[in-house]
Amino acid sequence: MDYLHFLKSQSRTPSSTYFKHTVYGLRFAYRVMGIEPHAVFLPKLKFPKKLPVVLSQKEMKQLIATPILLKHRLVIALLYGCGLRRFELLNIKIQDIDLDREMLHIKQGKGRKDRYVPLGKLLCKGIHKYITNEHPYIWLFNGKSNDGQPQRFSETGVQWIIKQTLLKTDIKKRVTSHVLRHTYATHLLEMGTDIMTLKDLLGHTDIKTTMLYLHVAQLSKERAFSPLDKLYTKYKS
Repeated sequence: MDYLHFLKSQSRTPSSTYFKHTVYGLRFAYRVMGIEPHAVFLPKLKFPKKLPVVLSQKEMKQLIATPILLKHRLVIALLYGCGLRRFELLNIKIQDIDLDREMLHIKQGKGRKDRYVPLGKLLCKGIHKYITNEHPYIWLFNGKSNDGQPQRFSETGVQWIIKQTLLKTDIKKRVTSHVLRHTYATHLLEMGTDIMTLKDLLGHTDIKTTMLYLHVAQLSKERAFSPLDKLYTKYKS
């Protein structure tokens, strides 16, 4: 307990998650040594409720238009256009893409669940052009192993594409692959998609997870506004 008190009292206090796993590690060590594991008590930790970063439609258009290479544009467009998690993007195989039905089959997403999401005409056009020109093998996005053999594209490769693209824009927000998924969800709500449909598209198990986006989306009927806008413009009821 003295060690835990010391750990928490340092100027650079560790995160709650780090502290929690330290307690779990001590409990395991006590169990191995035959000491009562509940000798270390972990109080309920309250995590800050943070809203996700979301790009505007203008920023999203700029991000997609910036890369020179079609592959890089398509990586960003799919993350946003289908609301994919990064590992779901990397796991896309050519056989999972149905250009005729304009659908993408996401296999074994989070929670080992399959789902279908619409691709739409623009993504289908881009994917068709990319496959025709690049001839990807097995996976839609390929990388190369040390011996030159094709393999699945890497997570660091996706991060690099987003980072390098961002440097060429005037977007100041911190953008990751998951920010593009947050943006997908928020934009769909703002464009009229209902919350239950969005839950299925995102592959969420619990509707409470999806409802987070209700706090971010600017929904049309009761859209929040600044009173300054009403002070300096003629209000029409």
